[in-house]
Amino acid sequence: MAEEGSKPKGLPVVLVVDDEPLLLEAIRLELEGVCELHTADSAAEADKSVSERRYDVIVCDHMLPGEQGLEFLGRMVEMFPSTKRILMTGYTNPEFISRSSVIAGLSKCLVKPLRPTEVARAIKDALAS
Repeated sequence: MAEEGSKPKGLPVVLVVDDEPLLLEAIRLELEGVCELHTADSAAEADKSVSERRYDVIVCDHMLPGEQGLEFLGRMVEMFPSTKRILMTGYTNPEFISRSSVIAGLSKCLVKPLRPTEVARAIKDALAS
């Protein structure tokens, strides 16, 4: 049952930003029926998306063409403080992960390589918190 003030479809809205189309499609399949999923392949495209609508969760790869994902998510803290943020990265340095969590107020930092099920689980956990 939809609560008062919920979105028309009643599904949470999630944005996943990554320049790997196969990963985006696999995540889309994992989350079918769980959320309204939007994707972007760069921070610039994601900027356009966030200017058009609000998201409950934003998941972003760190290494993107143009602006890095951590910088993008850091800006999202200022613009949308209640949006949950998840960073995907190939960096395993604990200092980087800890610093990223502080800079971007992360719900989770996922270390690549990732299975789509791991990303879907992190999104579901962020939505539940």
